[in-house]
Amino acid sequence: MNDVDWMAGMKDGRQDQGGGIGTPIVMGRLHHVVAHRLATQIVSGTLPIGYVFPAEVDHAETLGVSRSVLREAFRILTAKGLVSSRPKAGTKVNERRQWSMLDPDVLAWQIQSEPSEQFLRDLFELRMMVEPHAAEMAATRRSEGQLIDMANALDAMERYTLATEKGRAADQRFHGLLMEAAQNELLFSLSSSIMSAIAWTTAAKQRVQDAPRDPMPEHRALYREIAAQNSRQAQRAMRTLIELALADMHVALRR
Repeated sequence: MNDVDWMAGMKDGRQDQGGGIGTPIVMGRLHHVVAHRLATQIVSGTLPIGYVFPAEVDHAETLGVSRSVLREAFRILTAKGLVSSRPKAGTKVNERRQWSMLDPDVLAWQIQSEPSEQFLRDLFELRMMVEPHAAEMAATRRSEGQLIDMANALDAMERYTLATEKGRAADQRFHGLLMEAAQNELLFSLSSSIMSAIAWTTAAKQRVQDAPRDPMPEHRALYREIAAQNSRQAQRAMRTLIELALADMHVALRR
């Protein structure tokens, strides 16, 4: 599908089906759709580091959108560090070190675009550095209300399963509550990035595996340690959960 056909599909309500691991693009504001398209081409390497985009008028015509739509799309990508513009030099793709790697959208775009082994390693290393310590703190700082909410989230996760949006939302709710229960504002500021990583890797695993492993046992084990205020055991339980999640991701990507 070329860009003109793709944009026509967006205008008449169809969804984009291309692009490796990821869900189809849902119809939305056109500049967001264009930004998504360009971003996935960038993070996948289709548009390599240093690539200079065509002149605005030509690029907009190729995509079948107005110049104002293209400008808004580039504003989104500029804000996230993926591209930069200079007078007379045009707009080019930035080096990866300039990308806002912890931005939830940037994380999602990379996971959708058949992530490299190095990216997955980095992503799960981040989780391993953050979440076990959050679990350790949550075990001694959580409130009874948060504990009840965590239990309800796990019940919903088990009832709906991770094969459904409701089940995945419950999974994110559980992890979000745990980060909140750690009662550390700076740590909590990372929660949106952690939630995005969990959401997209979980969705990717569910799409490519016929019978994914049941993740409830390690989630229940983690909850029990937090409920019992066993901080060290909670840290270990979270480490086990993340290690198993990474193993599942490797299995999924080999299929």
